[in-house]
Amino acid sequence: MRKAFGLGLILLAAGCGQVPNRGGESASADRSASNAAADEELAAPGIAPTAAPGVAFNYKYAFRLPAERIAGIQEVHAQACEKLGLERCRITGMYYHLTGDRDIEARLDFKLDPAIARAFGKQGIDAVNHVDGLLVESEINGEEQQSAIDAARRGETDAGERLKQIEAQLARKDLRSPERAELQSQAQQLRDSMAANRATRTEKQALLATTPMSFSYESGDMAPGVRRSLSEGFDNLVGALEWMLLALITLAPWLVVALLAWLGWRRFRPRPAAAA
Repeated sequence: MRKAFGLGLILLAAGCGQVPNRGGESASADRSASNAAADEELAAPGIAPTAAPGVAFNYKYAFRLPAERIAGIQEVHAQACEKLGLERCRITGMYYHLTGDRDIEARLDFKLDPAIARAFGKQGIDAVNHVDGLLVESEINGEEQQSAIDAARRGETDAGERLKQIEAQLARKDLRSPERAELQSQAQQLRDSMAANRATRTEKQALLATTPMSFSYESGDMAPGVRRSLSEGFDNLVGALEWMLLALITLAPWLVVALLAWLGWRRFRPRPAAAA
């Protein structure tokens, strides 16, 4: 009943909206130009971080596109990464979830060579736009790592020089046992400090060596601006009329019974006697 009623409203609106075909091509071109302008206004700004040595970036992009195209574009992005090779791009995670009847949420995670991260993200956006999708969120975070690397290297160098001095003292034959024990304890502390600085430096350098990137996908309405408002308004109108029709169908039998009772009362009610 709901589908039939909605279809009837659509056909009625289509019939009322028919106009002569004169100037149709011009109007169609104007509408296409207007829609293209609206899509361009919704596009994300073409801003990306410039070359910043010592900064580790993290890219996150969120896309919205028709549900039936999410799996396909996810495969396109995965193949683009595979073509670059494992040294330049690796897939580190994948997620695909069907919610409800047709709503889809998905994600694809990468580790990229920092030199190609910006270009890879732009190509991913272009691929989504090509299948009538839309970039709805873009986030690029950067964390400076070079100062921590330099500090760890200095700490390791200083500890190494101090350790050489202590080892030279430990090589003396005339050291007493308490002095030797104290120097050995200091030497071990310096070795631990060097190891910690080396681990920190390795960790920070690993962050600079690869750039994480995440593509998230969700299904949803693609109509921007006024088109989306009109679409939502029409859906609300159809929903309201459906509820009105349902209420009418529900109350109709009782209204018929009430009407018959009223007619019966009018027909058989006692009439006052005429005055003499």
